[in-house]
Amino acid sequence: MKRLKELLFKQLTLVAALLAVSALIAIVFSIFHEGLPLFKVVSLKDFLFNTAWYPTHENAEFGIWTLIVGSVSVTIGALLIGIPLGLGSAIFIAFLAKQRIREICKPAIELLAGIPSVVYGLFGMAFLGPLMQRSLGLDTGLNLFTTSIILGIMVVPIISSMSEDALSNVPKQLSEAAYALGATKWETIIRVVLPAAKSGIVGAILMGFGRAIGETMVVLMVAGGSAQIPKSIFDSVRPMTATISAEMGETVMGDLHYQSLFAIAIVLFIITFCVSLISELISRKNEA
Repeated sequence: MKRLKELLFKQLTLVAALLAVSALIAIVFSIFHEGLPLFKVVSLKDFLFNTAWYPTHENAEFGIWTLIVGSVSVTIGALLIGIPLGLGSAIFIAFLAKQRIREICKPAIELLAGIPSVVYGLFGMAFLGPLMQRSLGLDTGLNLFTTSIILGIMVVPIISSMSEDALSNVPKQLSEAAYALGATKWETIIRVVLPAAKSGIVGAILMGFGRAIGETMVVLMVAGGSAQIPKSIFDSVRPMTATISAEMGETVMGDLHYQSLFAIAIVLFIITFCVSLISELISRKNEA
């Protein structure tokens, strides 16, 4: 009976693993199968670097450069906000907070990851956007700056949690040796612990990048929806994810517009895959 239970458990876990891999293969196959036919009509160069996105015009154009710039700009803006907050909170929790405060702060930060993205979008659209518009005298509060703030808050739990793990895994002997040589806590953290945990922290930042560039609801609701290359941080933008979400319901299955949205999904998949791969390689290097 014991052997039977072990065999059954092994088979169930094998089935679960195979189903997960099968789901990944199905997703990858579907987006490439639907998106690649576009490049029989539109060249890859024009698709990636043309700035004109007019998929429904009589002389349709399918250039996604403005969409790529929109996605990258909001992601960089989010990291400029999320990295200091995430890394700072990780350092505080790992080294500076008392046990009671740590037990409050860590779950509170992790709770941010459990809030649905549509709630963040509603907060940005109904509160933060109008606040920015009134405070800064803008034409609209739905712009690159507001979106970056919301996305920055969203990536804080990822960066904070992974950075804290990396900091906590630094051998205690390193910090103790620094203290023995007369270093202060601040000097020990900055000059000893952070360099030792560099690989894990970089991996956390890359995971935050992947989270931000793949976000849909927030950028759809808060970014403004203008397919343009922003000239300032207060311009509206239209990232790739927002374009797919906004236009998929308007397309005819199988036409060029439909295929172009799947082609955008291919670009997003390649970007996030590369980021995840780099993060995994860095994590393995950190473990070694």
